[in-house]
Amino acid sequence: MVQVPLATLTVMPAASLTDRWPEIGADELITALVPPPRFDAVRFSTYVPNPDEPSQAEAVEACSAFARKVAEAGGKRRSGWRALLGGKGPAGPELPGLYLDGGFGVGKTHLLASIWHEVPAPKSYGTFVELTHLVGALGFAEAVRRLSEHRLLAIDEFELDDPGDTMLVTRLLRELTDAGVNVAATSNTLPDKLGEGRFAAEDFLREIQSLSARFGVARVDGPDYRHRGLPDAPDPVSDAELLASAQRRPEATLDDFDALAEHLSRLHPSRYGRLLDGVPMVHLRGVRPAPDQTVALRLVAFADRLYDRAIPVVTSGVRLSELFGEEMLHGGYRKKYLRAVSRLTALARDAVDTTASAS
Repeated sequence: MVQVPLATLTVMPAASLTDRWPEIGADELITALVPPPRFDAVRFSTYVPNPDEPSQAEAVEACSAFARKVAEAGGKRRSGWRALLGGKGPAGPELPGLYLDGGFGVGKTHLLASIWHEVPAPKSYGTFVELTHLVGALGFAEAVRRLSEHRLLAIDEFELDDPGDTMLVTRLLRELTDAGVNVAATSNTLPDKLGEGRFAAEDFLREIQSLSARFGVARVDGPDYRHRGLPDAPDPVSDAELLASAQRRPEATLDDFDALAEHLSRLHPSRYGRLLDGVPMVHLRGVRPAPDQTVALRLVAFADRLYDRAIPVVTSGVRLSELFGEEMLHGGYRKKYLRAVSRLTALARDAVDTTASAS
């Protein structure tokens, strides 16, 4: 299909993500460590376990017990994690760390955010990327000093496929747990693990081997809840329909897919969330398969931030299911790409629902 330049169709809406260059100050990096808007209201009581997956109800109990333990500890500081363990084995409930193991779309982030909401301040919540950016911006010693004042650190999307950053954060967690901070985390699997998370717990504990004795594991099995009994993603719209949709919605953004991909390459992924502040709907023109893995992984991070903020997405070009080629979907980052497609599909359906309710 021949693409028509946006300027020749009509006046392009002023709002464009490629016009934005978000900045985040060092102090704000700490205060911004809270669950994303999608998870503002989630609690253990709002998690609905799949009756066909017993591990989900068990995970709720394990996470609830962990949150109670952290909350009841109050302001008491441990002299070190070994004192907390009291000689108990790694399965003991007093462990300062809890890892949620499972595939995408089973509610791990919901449970992680619920833990955070149950624990009194001071506390922090962030993705692995946000945490590594924090260390880079503040310096290791200052990051340790500030986070050591918190009773809980919740980490979503622990990146086991980035050995250098994994070891950096492992060192950080060692310092924090020694200082009395409790840690809850979710992660993806290592690049060479192509299953649906079955070996994620083993991978996680091996990669952070110096911390493995400090983490208990809660398994969360099940299918992707975002697509239970729901249709596939809607078909892409025409360029003219895309433009009309963007112009109907104040503050909605419209960007050429390739231009946005280039813009994302110039921003640290920790800024992708700020890039989307105040945006009610995102429109992407000329979506095509990611040309390489570097671009693809940036798109995964961008899709995660879109989903965190529940921002509907409208696209022209190829179907969202074609965003990552067959080679990528059978490669080491398979689970990341499948998660991104799952989340983008849900957001595309949200866009259809939003349009229907507004008409």
